[in-house]
Parts: sequence; structure tokens; C-alpha cells
Amino acid sequence: MPIYALRTTANREDQVLDFVASNAQKKGFNVFCIIRPHGLRGYIFIESENRETAEESFHGVPYARGLLPNEIQYQEIEKMLEQVKTQVNIQKNDIVEIISGPFAREKAKVTRINLQKEEIVVELLEAAVPIPITVKLDSVKVIRRDEKEEE
Repeated sequence: MPIYALRTTANREDQVLDFVASNAQKKGFNVFCIIRPHGLRGYIFIESENRETAEESFHGVPYARGLLPNEIQYQEIEKMLEQVKTQVNIQKNDIVEIISGPFAREKAKVTRINLQKEEIVVELLEAAVPIPITVKLDSVKVIRRDEKEEE
């Protein structure tokens, strides 16, 4: 399958990727893969059946600037990709410590887990009012698990 490079506004790659993915899904385009390599700013890669499908998938998407004229060979971007198998050992109701961000060193209870986005929703334990906060999976560590959950 051909791969096309889509130019984007720098630091807006994730937003463009989300818009293109939802656009392709809603309209039923044959977009097989959308790749945002870390360390490469201003570009995402779209794998689709043809150039027209790739162009239609980002039509009307803010921050999308256009496709480069030539197809990209997989060998050219292979070195930018790495397969990561993440083992997640976080469960609902776990007590975690936030290790980065504005809430660093705060303890919180896990209320929801989203593995696709690698995010969890937590509620701070020491807050007067429980407010759900979304944090990345790699910015928390489990410090206590409910005994009921382990049995």
C-alpha cells in the first residue's frame, strides 16, 4: 500500500492525526494506518489505497497543509518507527502516585483506563471535591491496590 507524507503545522501533529482518523472513519475511507513518528515535526504519514483517498481524508482538517508530491517508501520511515508492547498493570480503584506534571507527588484513585490513548482518569485523594483528571499512563505509578481486587 502506498504511504503519503502529510505536511502539518509544527507541534500540531497529534491534532491533525486525530482529525484525519475520525474523518476517515466517519466517511469510510480506506485509510489503513496513520503514523506520527516521534522526533519528526511537521509531518504525519498516511497509508491508504491511493492518493485521492489520502487527500480526501484530510480535506477540511485544520493545520493540515498538504501531501508531498511523491509516495514514501516504507524503508524510508522504518528507522523512525519502533514497535512498543506496553504491559499495563493498572486497574480501576488502584491508588497511584502522579510522578510528573503539575500534580506531581499527589496520590489519586484510578476511576477509568483508556488503553488506546494510553491515558487514565484519576481523582485526587486529598482534594476537597473529587475532580476527574486525565493523565498519561507513564506519568503514574501504582502504590497500593485494593485487596478486594486481588482476590
